[in-house]
Amino acid sequence: MVATEHKKPVRQRLLDAASRLFYAYGVTATGIDAITRQAGVAKMSLYNNFSSKEDLILVYLEHRHAELLKFYHQRLNQAETTQARILAIFEAYIDHAGIDYEGGFRGCGLLNAAAEFPSGSPGRDRVCEHKEQIQQLIQEQLENAGYGSSAQLASHLALLLEGAMSRAGLEYDTALLVQARDIATVLLEAQ
Repeated sequence: MVATEHKKPVRQRLLDAASRLFYAYGVTATGIDAITRQAGVAKMSLYNNFSSKEDLILVYLEHRHAELLKFYHQRLNQAETTQARILAIFEAYIDHAGIDYEGGFRGCGLLNAAAEFPSGSPGRDRVCEHKEQIQQLIQEQLENAGYGSSAQLASHLALLLEGAMSRAGLEYDTALLVQARDIATVLLEAQ
């Protein structure tokens, strides 16, 4: 572990370690021992900061969501045109996919985790909420730009984005996200 890691609060070190391991190996396959070992803390430290592994997983999902929203707001703040504001979420996904992940890019960490959760579980429900929020962000930008039937167009663009993210992760090819952004541009121009 890097010396600067020891300066972080224990909770953050645990979350950082869990985030790396959950994304690289999955939430089910990643045990508490691996997380505490990578964080450089005692096992009891995990339970002093999180009530359970499930609690840590839910915090991880929130962290992934917040991380993507950070990229989105950065892109939104840089956008100089209406179309760029609508496409900011595509750019955020491209930016997020460009992180140097341990083991390489594997697609959406939230969708990967959701695939491991049973139907109706809190984690799966949280991932659904996140994906609904992404679609809502697209719809808000479409409405701000004056697009008619913005709900339907937002649904189409969100499905395009999520489909591209799934394929990009499956094929280890982030260029598919760029292709999705380009397809979205064509769809917007056709409206």
